[in-house]
Amino acid sequence: MFYNYAQTNYIFLFIFFCLSLILALVLFIVSYLMARQSGGVEKLSAYECGFEPFDDARTHFDVKFYLIALLFLLFDIEVLFLFPWSVSLGCLGFFGYWLMIEFIGELTLGYVYAWKIGVLDHNN
Repeated sequence: MFYNYAQTNYIFLFIFFCLSLILALVLFIVSYLMARQSGGVEKLSAYECGFEPFDDARTHFDVKFYLIALLFLLFDIEVLFLFPWSVSLGCLGFFGYWLMIEFIGELTLGYVYAWKIGVLDHNN
């Protein structure tokens, strides 16, 4: 009989998946049963911050908030490229080093541009 090693790998993967699903369900059910389910006046209020809603929920927000959030995400994700580059710097050599220096230069130019057009100013 032919023994297939690939099927045994999938069997172990399936067993691991089933055990992790069972463990997650058990932990969820135990934490639900052990937690206090009492709600008070503060818990049942519209907002937990202490005040009732005073205006319509469809008010206009300043675009500046969204610009700063998008810039944060953009620069944060781009900086994540620095870690794999620093780990594999020995393998990349001269070309990889200067390619990442050029990337950091573009990142700096983008930051300077956002600063110059006033996106980061909180007075506007």
